[in-house]
Amino acid sequence: MSKTLNNLQPWGALLMRLVLGAAMIYHGYSKVIPAGGFHGGNMFSALERHSHYVASLGLPYWLGIVSALTEFVGGILLVLGLLTRFAAFLVAVNMLVAIVMVNRHHGYAGSEYSLALLAIAVMLFFYGAGACAMDRRFGLS
Repeated sequence: MSKTLNNLQPWGALLMRLVLGAAMIYHGYSKVIPAGGFHGGNMFSALERHSHYVASLGLPYWLGIVSALTEFVGGILLVLGLLTRFAAFLVAVNMLVAIVMVNRHHGYAGSEYSLALLAIAVMLFFYGAGACAMDRRFGLS
């Protein structure tokens, strides 16, 4: 039984990679893409809004840009399985900062989602991309 389950580990990593990537894309999209899209106006308004929020927490303004791009681009990389360990590391750091700077004020109930995403990111950092990843095609795993 355990040999069969061990053989399925790459597929479990694939599922976790897809779930974490989808969650990061979902939450990062509104921080990178403006509400009306890129039609006219300020193309960077969403990034600026998020950066102002990050600066209101006492962190440097530029970390808001790094955070938003980590969520959005890192999520895309995770879904594709490209540079998985690097993207998982960045997402783990992003979630750790979110827990410490934002969610801690809400107690465990307010931080359990971020904790779960942090745990998935750490697992992917240690384990790798799993099955069906572009990392394997390019010899990066």
